[in-house]
Amino acid sequence: MKVSDFDYELPEDLIAQVPIKKRDESRLMLLNREKKTIEHKKFMDIIDYLNPGDCLVRNNTKVIPARIYGKKETGANVEFLLLNNIEGDIWESIVRPGNKLHVGAKVIFGDGLLKAEILEVMPGGTRKVKFEYEGIFNEILDKIGLMPLPPYIHEELKDRNRYQTVYAKYEGSAAAPTAGLHFTEELLEKIEKKGIKIANVTLHVGIGTFRPVKEDDVEKHEMHTEHFYIKKEDANKINEAKRNGKRVIAVGTTSCRVLETIADENGFVSETEGDTKIFIYPGYKFKILDGLITNFHLPKSTLLMLVSALAGKDFILNAYNEAVKEKYRFFSFGDAMFIY
Repeated sequence: MKVSDFDYELPEDLIAQVPIKKRDESRLMLLNREKKTIEHKKFMDIIDYLNPGDCLVRNNTKVIPARIYGKKETGANVEFLLLNNIEGDIWESIVRPGNKLHVGAKVIFGDGLLKAEILEVMPGGTRKVKFEYEGIFNEILDKIGLMPLPPYIHEELKDRNRYQTVYAKYEGSAAAPTAGLHFTEELLEKIEKKGIKIANVTLHVGIGTFRPVKEDDVEKHEMHTEHFYIKKEDANKINEAKRNGKRVIAVGTTSCRVLETIADENGFVSETEGDTKIFIYPGYKFKILDGLITNFHLPKSTLLMLVSALAGKDFILNAYNEAVKEKYRFFSFGDAMFIY
């Protein structure tokens, strides 16, 4: 299976640069896996395709303003992108320019609010960095950091809350779980009133989600690792839906990857915490997932491979070509699809 099998033509003007004015007014493409049909709706219509007893599983991670700009002691400008918290005040970070930031280099951010020292060059060229500060780290990041928008977004984000889901709770992500951006509090309330259960997982999304697949052979690609946990009450909701023959529907590929990592052979889950580097591509047998709400993904990406595993590569690529024809908005701030 070649990476080139997952390519499609996308005009650049269809890459959404800013969020739509009202979250749930984005477009929704409905993909029925059994009938191989495609319908076009608004996102708010998704409630009509969810049944009482179904369980929606969403990722309640919160994006931190992880892009920070500082100066070396020499006065040279540098940029850090915080990837994950290793322990205490030590983080793995992407640093630019990398060739200027060797072990022992010191950097000052925000006129001294935050200081950093490079401890180690890690595999892949990232750096292990130790931060020093007074006060609360996340409050300092709120003052001096910027949202780490994907590289294909060139417009400035005027309201940083628009790169958060309305239910974002636990800080730690370097990118948003974007399928959840379409939900409003009002829509979630209506969904619950209809008798649909909502369960949470927490997976802190790493920047590896944007890294291209460099291998020609899909099976040789190694996935990045991301940390997750699920609480007992959420596991119980998911298991109840399974026991009652109802559907488990993931909001986003991050929720899907957690569910497929932790489910046993019967499709049941339990309270757990760990790391996942699960790679889902065509041929994968899903253990728990019955449906997926997701955005439109980059050509040749692992996420496009994941949705192809769920709905079939030809059906997905046909849907993507139709989305291009119908001028859907693509990627993080773009429109959504519901595969069921």
